Amino acid sequence: MKRIDSIDIMRGLVMILMCLDHTRDLLHLTSVTQQPTDLTTTTPLLFFTRWITHLCAPTFVFLSGASAYLSFTAKGDPAQSRRYLLTRGLWLIILDLTIVNFGVWFDIHFAVFLFDVLSAIGVGFIVLSFLLKVPAKMIASIGLGIICLHNLSPLVPLPESSFLKVFLMPLFGPGAMPLPGGATFVMGYPPVPWLGIMLVGFAAGRLFLQAEAQRKRMYLKIAAASLLLFVAVRFVNVYGDSVPWQVQGSGMFTFLSFINVTKYPPSLVFCLLTLGTMFLILFLVDGAANRLLRVARIFGKVPLFFFIAHWYVIHPLVFAMAYLQGFKSSDLRFGFSFGRPEGSGVGLPVIYIIWLSVLLVMYPVCKRYGEYKQLHKERKWLSYL
Repeated sequence: MKRIDSIDIMRGLVMILMCLDHTRDLLHLTSVTQQPTDLTTTTPLLFFTRWITHLCAPTFVFLSGASAYLSFTAKGDPAQSRRYLLTRGLWLIILDLTIVNFGVWFDIHFAVFLFDVLSAIGVGFIVLSFLLKVPAKMIASIGLGIICLHNLSPLVPLPESSFLKVFLMPLFGPGAMPLPGGATFVMGYPPVPWLGIMLVGFAAGRLFLQAEAQRKRMYLKIAAASLLLFVAVRFVNVYGDSVPWQVQGSGMFTFLSFINVTKYPPSLVFCLLTLGTMFLILFLVDGAANRLLRVARIFGKVPLFFFIAHWYVIHPLVFAMAYLQGFKSSDLRFGFSFGRPEGSGVGLPVIYIIWLSVLLVMYPVCKRYGEYKQLHKERKWLSYL
């Protein structure tokens, strides 16, 4: 299948932003104790450092769906595509709960199992494998229905201890449950809401096969419609997000409240805002060329490799930071603290410096790996990394 540059570039751009978010998660002074979008404690710079990275997960999930459609179209063999989506979906879940989880926590005891974005994509691929013969319009309708209506799931009247409440509601919303041996399973990315985004991405895959001028017009129309609908739904403040916006003490913080949308799970207005922004960026980068986009394309050609590797570049810096700040091995706190000692961390200016340094390390590695994949297409295992 011929690669589509705009998809690689868009993926690469959001992976650059994702790296910033994870650098902040692991190293910022208040990342363990405070939410950067909590308007009672945040600053505008900290808020936007987190908020801009909201673009990453929905873009990655949407483009995973679109890429699945393009691969299915190129293969022309439903049975082969079904096998690939099934095996890749299972592989992503296994990777997420093992290698990625260790990269996130660096805890040899695996006290926390996080069901993260790769697992959500994996579940989406598995579901898609059974929908390949369903008309694209029907898949789009299902996806849009999930995006628009899943916010109603908390309103379903279920007893707290019922089977449906305990085992089905985590499919719709984040939560945590104890596991044997003292470990904790955390549902970070409930699969049903993210499945909606993937299904819409799959149904929209044909957009990327249109001529450049035609698809750019569609990108702009979809972006405008999504962003205008976001403003309208958010302004009404009745439905679309579990946290309504409120007038704050200043115009700036009122604006922050307005755009402070819920990611876990992705609310309707979250999807309108982030996917609308994604289509606007696609409109701007499709057919464009500059140094930043060339760098983004390198990262975007090997997204899974980047995703796994960047954790193993960032996380050792947590321990280096701790020792430089005078902490000892006995001070390290694992589990939900990422191994960070209490009181450790660096400010935002240092976070940005570390982020750029990590990207400098990742660039030649990703470039070399991308070249290796290109030269060895006969090695099927490379398609899984």
